[in-house]
Amino acid sequence: MQVSRFTDLGLRALMMLATAESGTRMTTAELALRLEASETHLAKAISRLSGTGVIASRRGRTGGLTLTDEGRTRPIGSIVRELEGVGAVVDCSTCPLRGNCRLKSVLDRAEQAFLAVLDEVCLSDLVDSPTGPVLLTLLSGPPGDRGPAAPLTERAGPDCGRPAAAS
Repeated sequence: MQVSRFTDLGLRALMMLATAESGTRMTTAELALRLEASETHLAKAISRLSGTGVIASRRGRTGGLTLTDEGRTRPIGSIVRELEGVGAVVDCSTCPLRGNCRLKSVLDRAEQAFLAVLDEVCLSDLVDSPTGPVLLTLLSGPPGDRGPAAPLTERAGPDCGRPAAAS
């Protein structure tokens, strides 16, 4: 299974926001620069994410984007469903085999299995080491800098609502 560039950018923006200092607001332009992405394309993903409640946005001089508590704990599969929309993996409407082919049901099951794995993961899982330190470097350095990674701090928030592992 493959997610669209739109969903990929949305997830990367969420990861960047999850790693930012608590209370720090980032603009879409800043996220696009740091993610080396089109600001226009990213703005569309941000708009959809904001509508789902995983990102809070504020306009004005002190405005910007922040990750909501729901965004920190919501399963990634749920976010992917919101970004990708609902639809069949394959369009069988013009296929001469429709009604007599098993491919569609197999692909539908594969998609459900793909999303089920993503449902087991939340944002804090995605920003754990080794990814978190790289994200921190991207946030702290000039855009495009991929210098040495900084140590990851506890910025991601709760771990999908799961109990903490015993140390």
